[in-house]
Amino acid sequence: MKRGIAVSLLVASVLLCSSWGFLGHRTIHQLAVYELPPSMRYFFHRNMNEVVKRSVRADQRRSEDKEEAPRHFIDLELYGDSAAWKMPRQWTAAVRKYGKDSLSNAGYLPYHIMAIKEKLTVAFRSGNKDSILFYAIDLGHYIADAHVPLHTTENYDGQLTNQKGLHSLWESTIPEIEIQQYDLRSRHKARYLKHPERVIWGTIRQSHKLLKGVFEEEKAATRSFTTTEKYRVQMRNGREYRTYTAAFAKAYSARLGNTINKQLIRSANLVADFWYTSWVDAGCPNLNKGLLTPQKKKEREELHAELEAFKKNRLIEKKLLIAKQGQDRED
Repeated sequence: MKRGIAVSLLVASVLLCSSWGFLGHRTIHQLAVYELPPSMRYFFHRNMNEVVKRSVRADQRRSEDKEEAPRHFIDLELYGDSAAWKMPRQWTAAVRKYGKDSLSNAGYLPYHIMAIKEKLTVAFRSGNKDSILFYAIDLGHYIADAHVPLHTTENYDGQLTNQKGLHSLWESTIPEIEIQQYDLRSRHKARYLKHPERVIWGTIRQSHKLLKGVFEEEKAATRSFTTTEKYRVQMRNGREYRTYTAAFAKAYSARLGNTINKQLIRSANLVADFWYTSWVDAGCPNLNKGLLTPQKKKEREELHAELEAFKKNRLIEKKLLIAKQGQDRED
């Protein structure tokens, strides 16, 4: 395994790149709720505002907790050749092989996902509403991160290939510009994962495989733009910051095709699967106590309308996508 990367550099890099952005994480969490079975869906929909609003909490926590950053990524190159296939699947075995310091330096996202999955199972078993929501929200965030190709590489922001800024372009800027054209529907229904650790490592491999296109298509798009057409300069607190123009973002997005859209939907599908698996592993506790009374008829009607819009890809048109609303819905 390659060594010598400073933790401060890695932490700084992640702090600069808010994974999926607010729009992406919030959309993923909302879609995942619709894919749950009724035995879980009513509970999560009743708490939808919290589920969606707090989906970015793990990113916000990085400025307060120095141990948070490496939970969001895994720089596979630093673990050696074919690491995504060869690394131990269990955290204890990984610690024995690499040591905690090396894992913190290069990131340990898939291991942390499994740790939070177990905490969510315990929370379901306890029946504590606050704990269930806390760990479900965090688990969803980390699973979404695993679907971002740039969360699987040392070249996380294109900084090693003269493509600095690529991280936020891929996972934040483009979705914010293009989401009106995205297909946000999915026929996926939450399924039980017999081997969730295998599934999450498969996700890491699939995301990492997309990196070639992430880098090459940016270079290809660049050939059609001058520097002033590709970038715009903004002043913030007396300092210049260079960001991509909307025109370049759209050109790059066109070259990527529906890659980002697909990764967003895959994220929502797997979040639903992990929530459901944790619930089943906890013994399928009843989450709907008090939620199916006549007084909740309006909520059930709202859920029905949202499900219909979800199935027909009309959430944005119907102004039901919370991340696109001017303010969060009232509790």
